[in-house]
Amino acid sequence: MTENTTCLAGAKRLVVKVGSALVTNNGEGLDTAAIREWARQIAALRALGREVVLVSSGAIACGMQRLGKHKRPRAVHELQACAAVGQMELAQVYESAFQEHGSRTAQVLLTHDDLADRKRYLNARSTLATLLTLGVTPVINENDTVVTDEIKFGDNDTLGALVANLVDADALIILTDQQGLYTADPRKDPRATLVAQARAGDPALESMAGGAGTQYGKGGMITKVIAAKRAASRGAHTVIASGREPDVMPRLIRGEPIGTLLVSGTPPLSARKQWLADHLQLGGRLILDAGAVSALGEGKSLLPIGVVEVRGEFERGAAVACVSPDGAEVARGLINYGSGDARRIARRPSAEIESLLGYIDEPEMIHRDNLLLAT
Repeated sequence: MTENTTCLAGAKRLVVKVGSALVTNNGEGLDTAAIREWARQIAALRALGREVVLVSSGAIACGMQRLGKHKRPRAVHELQACAAVGQMELAQVYESAFQEHGSRTAQVLLTHDDLADRKRYLNARSTLATLLTLGVTPVINENDTVVTDEIKFGDNDTLGALVANLVDADALIILTDQQGLYTADPRKDPRATLVAQARAGDPALESMAGGAGTQYGKGGMITKVIAAKRAASRGAHTVIASGREPDVMPRLIRGEPIGTLLVSGTPPLSARKQWLADHLQLGGRLILDAGAVSALGEGKSLLPIGVVEVRGEFERGAAVACVSPDGAEVARGLINYGSGDARRIARRPSAEIESLLGYIDEPEMIHRDNLLLAT
């Protein structure tokens, strides 16, 4: 079995990113036939039990076409206007395409601030997880209508990698108008050859990938290579392949060697735990009873009923220490409730959270995926 087969055949959760040149057929207008085909392929993946989040460029390019602009504007307010016009049609086309397969879509627009702020990060993460549970395909784009130079992702390849990390994806599939990563620009160098497989983050890849995107999209192969490196830091493998390749998504999941596979060298679980270990600045402490300490040791989530006392003031998503009755730190993690609400639900069963708070975010105080046990 090849590493391509091993990497993708077992991928449960996927992020698929399609670029502007594909979505708009190189600026001629939305390629509805291509979008319908991608919807069909994603429906086929879902029928196989895969979860798919779609990151789609194209709002600005679509707006440019509808407004009769043939050159990408430079002024931020003009880009925002193009995005506002284009996003309407883009969302409608995706919804219609997925409806043909009995599937619903949800439009999710993000800015960098949404993922930099811990509370908004957790809100976005919870929303996307809920949509996937409901069988809805999230269609994500950068919120170009409101972005400025200070908060924009810069390109949707980066956004694809950030979303892959946000949802703990097993793989990121970047669909482009090229066959994959070449050793040089194949449009300029006839000796260029396709890179079938490499290690994500290999410095040599960036020199191979030099060059900008088209006038309809801001990225290029270099942004895809950097995105693969970013996704690999949390354990996701990346494939760069042609979006015009017939049945490309199901074939990749079957393990066919299409495009360029950039392999992560870090298992997803250990990558996430390493991220938690490296980034936690503790905002408070939870004193646990003996039963909760034992449950954490067995790999379970922390439930409110096992929390005896909440110390410190913090917001939802803060990193907190979990402490045993004798004062020893047994774990640390990202809490689902702010300190005030955490105190109200401490020592109470999860079934009472909604009646106590008037809402419920999660049944756990801290989910096991967001817990790092002390060594």
